Amino acid sequence: MHFKPGYIIILIATVMALGTSCKKTKTLTNGGRITFSVDTLMFDTVFTAAGSFTTSFKIFNPQNEDVVISSVHLQNGASSYFHLNVDGFQGNTQTNLKVRAHDSIYVFATVNIDPTNAATPFIVTDDFIATMNGQDYNVPFTAFGQNAHYIIDSVLEGTPIPWGTQDKLPYVILHNAEVDSAATLTIAAGTRIYVNQDSRLFVLGKLKILGTPTDSVVIQGDRLDRSYYGYVGYPGEWGGLYFDGRSSGDTMAYTILKNCGGSTNLGTSVFSPAAIQLNVNTTSTTTQLAMDHCIVENSIGYGILSFGGSLNMYNCRINTCGAQALALLQGGTYSINNCSFACFATNNVAHTDNGTVAILNYYAIDDTHYTAGDLNGVMRNCIIWGGLSTEFACDSLPGGVFNFYMQNCLYRADSIEHFAQSKLFNCIANMDPMFKNTDNFDFHIPTTSPAAATGIPIVYAPYNTDLDGVQWVTTPNLGCYKAQ
Repeated sequence: MHFKPGYIIILIATVMALGTSCKKTKTLTNGGRITFSVDTLMFDTVFTAAGSFTTSFKIFNPQNEDVVISSVHLQNGASSYFHLNVDGFQGNTQTNLKVRAHDSIYVFATVNIDPTNAATPFIVTDDFIATMNGQDYNVPFTAFGQNAHYIIDSVLEGTPIPWGTQDKLPYVILHNAEVDSAATLTIAAGTRIYVNQDSRLFVLGKLKILGTPTDSVVIQGDRLDRSYYGYVGYPGEWGGLYFDGRSSGDTMAYTILKNCGGSTNLGTSVFSPAAIQLNVNTTSTTTQLAMDHCIVENSIGYGILSFGGSLNMYNCRINTCGAQALALLQGGTYSINNCSFACFATNNVAHTDNGTVAILNYYAIDDTHYTAGDLNGVMRNCIIWGGLSTEFACDSLPGGVFNFYMQNCLYRADSIEHFAQSKLFNCIANMDPMFKNTDNFDFHIPTTSPAAATGIPIVYAPYNTDLDGVQWVTTPNLGCYKAQ
């Protein structure tokens, strides 16, 4: 029997087709993984008018088998500012999405924002979550919510760098900002600065904050939708201000830092949880930082932390901190006048181990090692108080001098031994200053307070009013407020 060549070709093709149609690709039902084309989906358009912006990413299946993504959704669900289209299906929740072996599907995400709506957060976030074989995978979404100047992972250069002089838009810092060593950042009265949770402002050059009695400068976290924090200010919403050892001649007038002190990272470096940190000045004998009429409140860590820095303070209030409100370590040079330092426990800030103020000429590295420095300074007309029996620690170790004086101050401590190395003049120990309402951060004192009319005059014209702007009398009170 003879077959014609044409028939042979048809027969082979038929057999191959049948073989192909019978071959099935397996679906992976246990383990495995999926990957994304981005780590974070950033909507980096600064909105100037109501509208929307769409961007996309891919979900990859790197396996040799098909996979089924059992669900994808946005963490904030129907309340999200973002809207999804996944593999052609619209909606913020999708189920049973099949991805072929070594293939991918597209996710399109749209954000709708009215940038003039003051109720919208400055930084709008959500999480895209995909679940496959019981394992969750996520992509963070980030967009800008309101009209503002967005400072994103930036080095600020120029002298001066004017903030708040051209328009009334606020400034938002995301992923840290640094004032260059040759730059001066000048912040005008009334400027509002909002800082993301992962961020702080690093000052290598100069910082000039020029608040006024009628128009202070406020620096706080960027979450304005208070429902996120239970309608209260939450400590640690952002990092703080970090003054490098190369920085000097910095000033802060009528400035409020609140809900701060979070620990943040910069590369592999982790920075201490402090609203303000000063470091040993390495380039100048000029005072690093001068603060007048400033408030630092509700820090999850320190209020002011200095490692051998130099600081002048007048009429300031530092209160409600998880660590010391004022920690002067490893020496330094200080002049602190008519300031109130007060720490009490709240629902969000613990106050069990750390007193309100620590003044030491050393920094303890561990139980047996320390670094010492020369400590020189004076504290006058100040209040140091809180909920512990001892709120003030003062000590020195060999390796540096200890010349720190306290004059006409009120402090709380269970033993005078804590002050053996200091020099005390006309100070008041363990008498309640009678703060008006510490739960509401009201640290005014009545005329019946032991801190009333017991101070000494400080002749320094720019600082002749209390924190409220009320003229000091000839015999001032202790602390930052005139008695009421």
